Amino acid sequence: MVASEPQRRWVTRAIRGATTVTHNDREEIVTATAELVAAIMEQNKLSSEEIVSILFTVTPDLNAAFPALGARRLGLTLVPLMDALEIPVPGSLPKCIRCLMHINTDLTQSEINHVYLRGAKVLRPDLAPAEQ
Repeated sequence: MVASEPQRRWVTRAIRGATTVTHNDREEIVTATAELVAAIMEQNKLSSEEIVSILFTVTPDLNAAFPALGARRLGLTLVPLMDALEIPVPGSLPKCIRCLMHINTDLTQSEINHVYLRGAKVLRPDLAPAEQ
């Protein structure tokens, strides 16, 4: 008799991510956010149906666009999205867009791939992939 693999169960987990832009520019914010969300989805093999919600924050120096527009650009029209302002901590990374994506998944916590792009790699160098 062959032992069967244990059944994995679906749980709600969160994925962190961040990116930066060089200018407080609407198109740059939207494009960078779309790039970040797409990378999170790709690296975690997610479909839009698995996304529960996404919270975006921006540093106080970014106000030209709502980051959620980047997710909408990817077709995430039914996913609840929210934008908020980061607290202005002195010395923190400027022009930064952060993302907290809640998902339904059977992945374990250690199987989740958090994504840090562009200048935001300095926030979590332990999670950012090595340069190729």
